[in-house]
Amino acid sequence: MSTPSDPWSVPQPPASEPFAPAAPGPVIVQIGEIAVTSTVVHTPAGEIPLAGSTWQVSDYWHGEQRIPRWAIVAAIVGFCVLTVFSLLFLLAKETIQRGTVQVVVTNGTRQYVARIAVTDQSQVTYVHQQVNYVRSLAAL
Repeated sequence: MSTPSDPWSVPQPPASEPFAPAAPGPVIVQIGEIAVTSTVVHTPAGEIPLAGSTWQVSDYWHGEQRIPRWAIVAAIVGFCVLTVFSLLFLLAKETIQRGTVQVVVTNGTRQYVARIAVTDQSQVTYVHQQVNYVRSLAAL
């Protein structure tokens, strides 16, 4: 048989719930895995204060030449018709630009490095613009 609970006891909150600090605001800029609010830079390694932070951007590009798919298909199909001339299609080359943009945020002893894969110059320009905007926010 169950015993009735004490009507004068005060309910206690569960002890397993950790204290959650108030959110500093909505995300203003997202640079790779770095999320920037009006006061804090959120990284996978923890939070860094935005005020006084320094930002660095480095581009690491490399060009890769390869035979395009259409040239390989044309060489295989043409091999049955014109054996020697179809191999000239294999001389066609295309250059593919690949690389990463490295963004480093530092504030005091805290530092985080994000590497963002890019395949186009417009993506590199966009990352640079985002970092410049965040630099202006950090200077306020």
